[in-house]
Amino acid sequence: MDLKSLIRTIPDFPEEGILFRDITTLLKEPEGLYEAVEQLRDSVKDLSYDVIVGPESRGFIFGVPLAYAEHKGFVPVRKPGKLPAAVYSQEYALEYGVSRLEMHQDALKPGQKVLIVDDLLATGGTAQAIATMVEKAGCQVAGFTFLIELADLGGREKLKNYSVRSVLSY
Repeated sequence: MDLKSLIRTIPDFPEEGILFRDITTLLKEPEGLYEAVEQLRDSVKDLSYDVIVGPESRGFIFGVPLAYAEHKGFVPVRKPGKLPAAVYSQEYALEYGVSRLEMHQDALKPGQKVLIVDDLLATGGTAQAIATMVEKAGCQVAGFTFLIELADLGGREKLKNYSVRSVLSY
């Protein structure tokens, strides 16, 4: 199945000059959603990992069904103030400032191998922040998988010390 044909491109969103890859058009199609999860699953079939970590919100969309299909646990990474227990917190750079992500300190067991799943790899800031928290927890990043990679934005280079897979590249 051609997943790109199910992804809508919206010019000048959220600001002028940006081509936004809208996955909502893929998500509403049962076969498209199924195929996206299956292709993500296939992209990491050679990796050994114990648990999946994904950021809100679209990392949840793909990480949870992948974890379910592979009989693995899923650990959510959230925006600040959304998790009720002690957290690891990591800032990362955005084009227009900084943001922060959090993960429960007791979500991972030291020594676990972690697969990080998200919908999009752009500059790699979010992904690197998650990897930093995973490593703070005493775990190893087994790899990353993304539905979409925006290759020209250099995110893969930021993650050059890790195994990085993507299903689609723009």
